[in-house]
Amino acid sequence: MPNAADIIKDYVSEFSRLQNWMLSIKGKDDATYDSMHDRYMELKVTLSSLGVNLAELDKIKG
Repeated sequence: MPNAADIIKDYVSEFSRLQNWMLSIKGKDDATYDSMHDRYMELKVTLSSLGVNLAELDKIKG
């Protein structure tokens, strides 16, 4: 079973990678962007609940 540090590391990596993808397609494919935004919000809530300060990581802010 992964420990909290491993989970946070994996989620931060996914959060950063997802934001880069979202920024690269914004305005090009609304359905894909909306789907990505749903996952972005899930990750944001999870990371916040784990005590991660997203102020420096959050490029989308939405």
